Amino acid sequence: MNPRFQAISTAINRAQSKSIPNAIVSDYFGIHVFNRKIVQKMLPKEICQNMINAQNNLEKIKPEYADVIALAMKEWALSLGATHYCHWFQPLTGATAEKHDAFIDWGSQGQIIEKFSGDELLQGEPDASSFPSGGLRSTYEARGYTGWDPTSPVFLWPGGDGLTLCIPTVFFSWTGDVLDSKIPFHRSEKKLNDAVLKLFKLTNLSCNYIYSTLGCEQEYFVIDRALRNLRPDIVLLGKTVIGASSPKGQELQDHYFGAVKNRILAYMQDFETAALKLGIPLKTRHNEVAPAQHEVAPVFEKASIAIDHNILLMEIMRQIANKHDLACLLHEKPFQGLNGSGKHCNWSISTDNGINLLDPTKNDSLQFLIILTAVIHAVYQNAGLLRATIGSASNDYRLGGHEAPPAIISVYLGKELEEWLENIEVQDDHKRNSVKQKYNFGILTIPELSKDNTDRNRTSPFAFTGNKFEFRAVGSSANPALAMTILNAAVAHSLEQIIEDIELSMAKEKTLAAAAIKIVRKYLKESKPIRFSGDNYSEEWTNEANTRKLPNLKKSYEAFPVFKLDKTAEVLDQILTKEELRSRCEILLESYINNLLIETNVLLDLFNTIVKPVSIEYQKKLAAAINEVMTILPDEKLNTQKEELKNLIKLIDQGITIEKKLTKEKRKVFPSLEEKARHIGEIIASLNEDLRLVCDTLESIVDDQMWPLPKYRELLFIV
Repeated sequence: MNPRFQAISTAINRAQSKSIPNAIVSDYFGIHVFNRKIVQKMLPKEICQNMINAQNNLEKIKPEYADVIALAMKEWALSLGATHYCHWFQPLTGATAEKHDAFIDWGSQGQIIEKFSGDELLQGEPDASSFPSGGLRSTYEARGYTGWDPTSPVFLWPGGDGLTLCIPTVFFSWTGDVLDSKIPFHRSEKKLNDAVLKLFKLTNLSCNYIYSTLGCEQEYFVIDRALRNLRPDIVLLGKTVIGASSPKGQELQDHYFGAVKNRILAYMQDFETAALKLGIPLKTRHNEVAPAQHEVAPVFEKASIAIDHNILLMEIMRQIANKHDLACLLHEKPFQGLNGSGKHCNWSISTDNGINLLDPTKNDSLQFLIILTAVIHAVYQNAGLLRATIGSASNDYRLGGHEAPPAIISVYLGKELEEWLENIEVQDDHKRNSVKQKYNFGILTIPELSKDNTDRNRTSPFAFTGNKFEFRAVGSSANPALAMTILNAAVAHSLEQIIEDIELSMAKEKTLAAAAIKIVRKYLKESKPIRFSGDNYSEEWTNEANTRKLPNLKKSYEAFPVFKLDKTAEVLDQILTKEELRSRCEILLESYINNLLIETNVLLDLFNTIVKPVSIEYQKKLAAAINEVMTILPDEKLNTQKEELKNLIKLIDQGITIEKKLTKEKRKVFPSLEEKARHIGEIIASLNEDLRLVCDTLESIVDDQMWPLPKYRELLFIV
């Protein structure tokens, strides 16, 4: 029996698994986190306060407290069954890394004891030579360090049959070069905090500190594991490199917000429970546009924690899927011809007492205006850099289609804010006259419903949605840290410039408001080309953006060199050095090249070992059938079938020709990463598309009983 049909039978007859706790969420939320409640219970008051202050970036952990904190962590972890600990860090691979050590050491009597010291908590020493450094380190320069990041909670990670105590850490080299995504993010937070506090001082408003907030709407696909295991491309890449379109796709628009299938719902409930135990505040779940596509979103939280939580959530989703005999696909474009997946990053700024500075209804209008202007100006000045932060080979498949924002970065504000800013550009009144409107449908049983002050523009890459900005172009599999680091830094840089200009202007104006409006008007006019309220998918916008001189970096390899510009170094001053920025460019280019080359290798392997052999086998079958019939029918009666055979032979030959050319092209050597990336992004990618087209056409011709790979109609609808 064809293994494909066996897998289909297995998928159809799966039993639904259940493992939902019989308790309300508040009873088990954060039980695997060394949270404030546990800290207050297990640590002396002064040490507890030191930890709380460190979590809020107000002071460092005092070294003399480290042993006491480590002991409390060890006792807590052991009480829940943990046997090991690790420093959990985020190297420049885009994934996480960890090395597990047991809580054991020799006691004074030669016996084994459980031990975890303050030194082991504070610092670790993983080998740094095998992690990406972008030329900052040679292979033989191996020493690297991890250091505890107390702003992110320590947690217990379930794996195998036990638990591991995971300590979030930063990662850097012996020379002090930054080799992770945490250090730059924390530096960007400090820069943003300093800039906003300057604004508070200028406007005579009080605030102790601020932080950015983030909520990541995570999109993903779920398919049956038996079908996935028969697709080498999905196993190796998390996506399909071949596959003819299903007769039914997303045309009926019936999957979006539709009823979730029971098996998928059980999976969602299971991974939500695991996430909630880790303190990840998941709030929303629903079906997305494409068949087998879904979304999960949390309550928004402090960005430094939200980033860690998103990375943990993706791993939880992958692991829990295995328990349900499912596969969770986080690739940006798993299936051609269907919507891809993104990670919509909802970003804002909050004060220490929880006031959202991007909520126009809860802030001084002048302060809100200055911050809003800084955000718009930051995006305008750094559009190319923001494009680079979302760049990857996988995200390029998604950007620019009628499913995701284009590669052209623009800002959408909504009708009310747009009219307000246009008014400020011509007059001095900065007061907003916002009236909350209601819907009344004239039906007695339906109450009046509130109307938001702004519509949503789902085509915009950077849209204001009432009290936050939604950066919709980040890829589904990406670590959001880089994009948020650049956004924080860019806004801080623009805000500092605006404040400096306002302070100079105050010498000539009678009031702060007059000075501020004068400067804000200048910045609004300068950055106006970035504001766009129309259809970002349209060709008209592409032409208009060109007229406005906005960067249109269609392929990621075109955007990455922006990291090496002096302008970028100025924005990221005190966050990343010029050498560290150059290394980021190199790492991103290498990742882009390697990912596309791996895709190419998988495609060639599938063509040579599966598609070509089965197509030739079908060719023989078709030729034999025609020969048999030729003994009883005249030739002219078989012309149509012979033509079909000729077309099949022609397709196979065409595939072989492309395969040979592709093999030759991928072996070419280039003097620089930029040239190699350009060759692979243009020539290799184009040949991949050509070979895929041949494979997909053959799939639609070859006898269904002979085709060994699960088809789109099965991958997407049998679950």
